Amino acid sequence: MAAIVRRRLASRLPSLSCAVTSSFKTGIFASDWQSQPNRTSPSLLNTKGFRTSPVSHEKKYTKDHEWIELSDDKTQGTIGITHYAASALGDVVYVELPTLDLEVSAGDSIGAVESVKSASDIMTPVTGKIIATNEKLEEKPGTINKGPEDEGWIAKIQIGDAKEIESLMGLDDYKKHTEE
Repeated sequence: MAAIVRRRLASRLPSLSCAVTSSFKTGIFASDWQSQPNRTSPSLLNTKGFRTSPVSHEKKYTKDHEWIELSDDKTQGTIGITHYAASALGDVVYVELPTLDLEVSAGDSIGAVESVKSASDIMTPVTGKIIATNEKLEEKPGTINKGPEDEGWIAKIQIGDAKEIESLMGLDDYKKHTEE
């Protein structure tokens, strides 16, 4: 979407072509424009900047600090550890990923995360079959520290029993749980 907007703006305002492209990449918008030397007047850019964001799916949490983000139809989920868990672990140095096509039950260990402080098993929040793993973590385990609930996901699962999702916590309940 952003690429289409850049092309449309660039074709209408050729002098801003470079500026529009860099604005999308760097987040510089009209309010920052005055500090940029040799640029077209900010009055041409008096519209608010916008950014695209990923579609937000339902996310559920366990008491053991794992999360699962559900697909729209709730047949698949992405599993990882929470910001709270990543903080408690410290710098992650190794991640043991689950085996593909592994059949698991809710609460089973599907891998482990090791840090400079300790090690912790990763438990699956639901029953199902592992359909993908985040192989990036094998080379860069610290990705978990940078984005445990984003690019630091651990595995994707084909959910076997959707009713198990009901027993997991929503964000508000999870926040209360971590404050106890």
